[in-house]
Amino acid sequence: MRKVTLIVISLVSLLLLFGCATKDYVKQQIDPLIDRISRIEARVSAVESRVSALEAKMPEIDAAKQEAREAKALAQDAIRTAKECCDKADMAMKKAEAAAKRAEDSAERAENAAAKCAKSFELQQKK
Repeated sequence: MRKVTLIVISLVSLLLLFGCATKDYVKQQIDPLIDRISRIEARVSAVESRVSALEAKMPEIDAAKQEAREAKALAQDAIRTAKECCDKADMAMKKAEAAAKRAEDSAERAENAAAKCAKSFELQQKK
């Protein structure tokens, strides 16, 4: 029985001796984690500050986008107006070309009529 008690006490003491962590061991294991967590927290705070700065600029960005939309609408209106003017000018040019062609034809007919009159006058003069 003594041997069993001695063995049990030995086993319990071995478990207590090797099973418990010392403060130095825990500190040695935790210190790298604390450093790593500190670096991560610093990076997170930097990212949060950048996000906050971007969120502060969002109203400006939204206003700029709205101004761009308005400018685009004005430009499209100006383009539409310019196209309408070009179409009107093109139609006026076509009408002017047609009128010039009619005037040219009328001038040619007038020249022909004048030539006939001149011949007719000469014939009558000879009679």
